[in-house]
Amino acid sequence: MDPGRPDLIIFDCDGVLVDSELLSCRCLSEVLAELGLQLSVEQALELFLGRSTKAIEQHYRALGQALPDDFLPRLKARVLESFAGALQPIPGIAAVLSRLETPRCVASSSDLDRVSLSLDVTGLAPHFGDQLYTAQMVRHGKPAPDLFLHAAGKMRADPTHTLVIEDSVSGVQAAKAAGMMVWGFVGGGHYRARDGRAILSAAGADRVFAQMSDFWEA
Repeated sequence: MDPGRPDLIIFDCDGVLVDSELLSCRCLSEVLAELGLQLSVEQALELFLGRSTKAIEQHYRALGQALPDDFLPRLKARVLESFAGALQPIPGIAAVLSRLETPRCVASSSDLDRVSLSLDVTGLAPHFGDQLYTAQMVRHGKPAPDLFLHAAGKMRADPTHTLVIEDSVSGVQAAKAAGMMVWGFVGGGHYRARDGRAILSAAGADRVFAQMSDFWEA
């Protein structure tokens, strides 16, 4: 595939379109603390960046600490409240999307309500319409390839001619497992104190960049 001319570009949402990862990990840390479980924001990033809420439940179940039935509703409410008041788009992403002629869609580990709110709050929703695909729609979330293959199928695109923009190790791994080219983006706030370039390169990213203004600069 010519990296400048893919047939489809799949964007992750959190950390790629919207600068949400620190906000959501802070919410997770707070809700777990209310349940008597200590998890720092840094630990949340390390364990769950790019993963679905199902992965959080599986993690604690494996530790013998099953989370209560109201955990997910509490976390969702806290995240949506935080996003409504503080969420910002990734700088420069609106300009990239406005100029983009290639078909595009979103494939996110977050649930559909959260993705829709994120795009509405930041003014990015018109760039994608209903072309939003989430981990709720497949059996296995990232790092399995299911979500990206599902999105490509819905968009009628060949995976080998698809480009994925991701900010997490699990997302990069999922894209590579799907046979897609993947660019790692490290411009989100959660990478200010971490070497995102080394992290995503080691995960297999074909390219890593830190500013949306450099989107097409190979």
